[in-house]
Amino acid sequence: MIVPDANLLIYAYDSEAVQHGAARAWLEKVFSGSEVFGLPWQTISAFIRISTNSRLTGGRFPMLRAIGVVQHWMGLKQVRLLSPGDRHWSIFQRMLIDGQVRGPLTTDAELAALTIEYGGVLYTTDRDFARFPGLRWVNPLLES
Repeated sequence: MIVPDANLLIYAYDSEAVQHGAARAWLEKVFSGSEVFGLPWQTISAFIRISTNSRLTGGRFPMLRAIGVVQHWMGLKQVRLLSPGDRHWSIFQRMLIDGQVRGPLTTDAELAALTIEYGGVLYTTDRDFARFPGLRWVNPLLES
């Protein structure tokens, strides 16, 4: 299962981002394939929060467009919404402690825990995820 971090989705839709072309190509390839695309609510929320924030640089969207993008994803046959399950708290605690997390990295620990809980691979450009033991992650923009 592919579990995306919000950064890749934002790059794929922000035509002003340096990573736009590579992220867009990756996302189109993933959506044209058959592998399950596990979409965490946390990733959806971050995509909407950042893509509609006019105080940030880059191409920003009106709220209805951001909602439309997410609605499109949800309509794809390989997309599964991911919510924390029974094991989430124990995995999340381990990520917090073993990853020596403080402050803002708590959100990364939560996403790492959810990815592990579902047996997925996190796709991200954020190297901070290397701190979480047992997390399988890859930066698809560095793959050849």
